[in-house]
Amino acid sequence: MNEQLIDIGRRLSALRQIQDYDADGFARRMGITGAELAAYEKGENDFSFSFLYNAAGALGVDVMDLMSGDSPRLSTCCLVRGGGGYAVNRHANYSYKHLAFTFRNKAAEPFMVTVEPKPGGAPPEQHTHAGQELDYMVSGRMRFFLGDVTYDLDPGDSVYFDSGVPHAMSVLDGAPATFLAVVIGSKKEEK
Repeated sequence: MNEQLIDIGRRLSALRQIQDYDADGFARRMGITGAELAAYEKGENDFSFSFLYNAAGALGVDVMDLMSGDSPRLSTCCLVRGGGGYAVNRHANYSYKHLAFTFRNKAAEPFMVTVEPKPGGAPPEQHTHAGQELDYMVSGRMRFFLGDVTYDLDPGDSVYFDSGVPHAMSVLDGAPATFLAVVIGSKKEEK
């Protein structure tokens, strides 16, 4: 099992309990089964960014509280040098670097995301989360899925979309692709 997934799962469970959510009620709120939530909390299931973003919103915390266990403390500026950022390598085909991980009360969640080729060729599972998103292609080529529509993206292309619409991406040409993903919008929800 991936230690980072186990740590995120423990934090999810602790924050859920601190917020006084029972497991079944929280699972329903997240649109998953109680068994799926239990697997997440044990670190047995991989987390999509959409799930983490939605869970953080439901719990009233910053997404970094779940991802790292460290609450952001800065409110004026967060400098990240080239190649830096808070690394999240939760899935074999995706690696994320959070680019504002120390900034408190963010209006957006910026990530540099690298997607590796995935064998098989089946379309990836689509996810949703609150807000809007901008994805800007940095390198490689990627197929972007938005509901039933697909777009092939090259370096320099961007897509801005309602992230409440199911979406996913996969690489083209059998080579990794890197893009800047900026998730915008309020994730804070009423309990």
